[in-house]
Amino acid sequence: MNNNSNKVQDVMTKNVATVSPNQTVQEAAQIMSQKNIGALPVVENGQVKGMITDRDITLRTSAQGKDPASTPVSEIMTNRVVTGTPNMSVQEAASVMAQHQIRRLPIVENNQLQGIVALGDIATNSASDQAAGQALTNISEPSQPQG
Repeated sequence: MNNNSNKVQDVMTKNVATVSPNQTVQEAAQIMSQKNIGALPVVENGQVKGMITDRDITLRTSAQGKDPASTPVSEIMTNRVVTGTPNMSVQEAASVMAQHQIRRLPIVENNQLQGIVALGDIATNSASDQAAGQALTNISEPSQPQG
């Protein structure tokens, strides 16, 4: 159990699929479909400007009757993005994700996107099983039904 010192850079995905703010929502959806992923960092000149998820597309485009072919990603993306650094520990990354209830953490160094770490990446790192389990429990907690 002495591999608790694993750094995010050891488990993150380095070749990250991204989309730019001025690409269309339809293009973002096509990238997600091709890569079989549910979220994309929105990047301009290497800098993370936002995140867009398949849920954003559904709720902020389709549900509102916007045209995905003409709506820019910047219009529906989440602007406030929580990021991590390559040299933070996997444990720290897991607790940041739990705290902010997110499943993916873009990894940034010198203002440039270096990679992305997903809960799955953390879960496969055996030293962090407990941390990932805890993060997932917190994130997957259902909200109380209104009634």
